[in-house]
Amino acid sequence: MTEHNVHHPRPLIRAERLRARCRQMGRAIARDYAGQDLLVVPLLGGAFCFVADLVREIPLPGLELHFASASSYGAGTISSGRVQLSALPDCAGRPVLVVDDILDTGRTLEAVCTALTSAGISSLRSCVLLDKPSRRIADISADYVGFTIPDRFVIGYGLDYDGRYRHLPDVCVID
Repeated sequence: MTEHNVHHPRPLIRAERLRARCRQMGRAIARDYAGQDLLVVPLLGGAFCFVADLVREIPLPGLELHFASASSYGAGTISSGRVQLSALPDCAGRPVLVVDDILDTGRTLEAVCTALTSAGISSLRSCVLLDKPSRRIADISADYVGFTIPDRFVIGYGLDYDGRYRHLPDVCVID
């Protein structure tokens, strides 16, 4: 994909639908974790827009955020297949919700969940904005899914192409 092809992203999911889905998911998460001190672990950098909207819809007084980093992408649109983790929280004995932008091959979510489980958490669930099941390699699924999408490279609402386009308010496709 050349840089010239990226200049005209086309919306796949508009900002209004994203906000409405965050409200629905936030309500479901609040019901499931009622009375618990939930630790939300968003994965940077792609999940930052999503988690900001999502946690505002989860009215739990004991909710805490701890940002972590997990990546399998270098430059471009192809995963390296190797997941690099950093800044995972001390979460022993806590209920944890991992939040990511997209569940693609599943390698990143699998690596993060494995690392957190080995840390002695009390429970673990995952929440993703986008699910792309046609690309799944790891045997994993998310507990909360915003939207299931086709096998297209997407940008916007936190998702990037070589560090660009995260600021777009919609999830967009590029050719």
